[in-house]
Amino acid sequence: MTGAPDGGFGIYVHWPFCAAKCPYCDFNSHVRHGGVDAERYAAATVRELEWMAERVPRAAVGSVFFGGGTPSLMPPAVVATILDAIARLWPLDADAEITLEANPTSVEADRFAGYRSAGVNRVSLGVQALNDPDLAALGRLHDVATAKRAIALAQSIFPRVSFDLIYARPGQTVAAWEAELGEALALAADHLSLYQLTIEEGTPFAARHAAGRLVVPDDDTAATLYETTQALCEAAGLPAYEISNHARPGEESRHNLVYWRGGAYVGVGAGAHGRLPGAEGWRATATERAPERWLAAVEAHGHGLAVDEAVADADRADELLLMGMRLTEGFDPGRYAHLAGHPLAPERIAALAEDGFVATTPDGRLVTTPRGRLVLNAVLAALAA
Repeated sequence: MTGAPDGGFGIYVHWPFCAAKCPYCDFNSHVRHGGVDAERYAAATVRELEWMAERVPRAAVGSVFFGGGTPSLMPPAVVATILDAIARLWPLDADAEITLEANPTSVEADRFAGYRSAGVNRVSLGVQALNDPDLAALGRLHDVATAKRAIALAQSIFPRVSFDLIYARPGQTVAAWEAELGEALALAADHLSLYQLTIEEGTPFAARHAAGRLVVPDDDTAATLYETTQALCEAAGLPAYEISNHARPGEESRHNLVYWRGGAYVGVGAGAHGRLPGAEGWRATATERAPERWLAAVEAHGHGLAVDEAVADADRADELLLMGMRLTEGFDPGRYAHLAGHPLAPERIAALAEDGFVATTPDGRLVTTPRGRLVLNAVLAALAA
């Protein structure tokens, strides 16, 4: 690959360690009370990047994303080492977006200046709630005052700052969410990620929910919360560009757009996924989830891949449909047809359009309407049938 593919090219670096495991979280995150040898993990990450670079040469990197886990537990020197390796192995766009996820505890916030010096130019803060009782219920280690200090500090150091909130929390009313979101919009500069709480299998929240000890808002209330979110963000100048993400125009997360637009990305670190183009077609990769197994594999073989398999064009077409319909900009159905070997059924598109669930833009892109986003899974099922 000599240039960025359709959808762009990014690199995802997974740091799998957390200070505590949140009860709603099903991400690949691990608590290690005995400490972590950060330099050893950094060296393994660089080695895996080098192995990947032999398979994906010379693609211009438009974004780097440090996710987790809690990447803000990484020493800034480790972030600098990894970014230096990426710049050595691939051409790096002059305006490449380099994001690091952070928890807003005061100890981690003190590292922000070091991350900026290392090359990070965008931070995404996991705030999750703006009231202390709900933060405690979500298992977060910070309070609202700490979160606000971290947001202010981040905005003073980084050119671009985002933070996350979770809504449709147990007992949350529409009026309470309106007030909380209004406060968040007053704090936000250019980007907000607003996720509806989902009960993920295998989490403590799932066990409590199954036992009837955790009750989330019903479907009608959740729909009203979603509609309220869209209206308030739109009015504040941060419209949705993806079903759960809002930004001022031009401030969208470029890295996440790589995923949603069907681009290519290298994934390194324990539990990271990738989509790699090559002369013989695209491949899906996933590394060992357990940090110690991943580390041992990289040190022995140069990589920690547990999955490395071909991705059929038809499967890529399905991914393009699933991701593209989450975007306000939609996607090009011609690209879908090229990959799938057939177009989406015109009669299904027409029926969904007649019912007000989808629309076609003047340049031919297929988009989900606001009404369609409320029932996105049903829209996708109808298109893919």
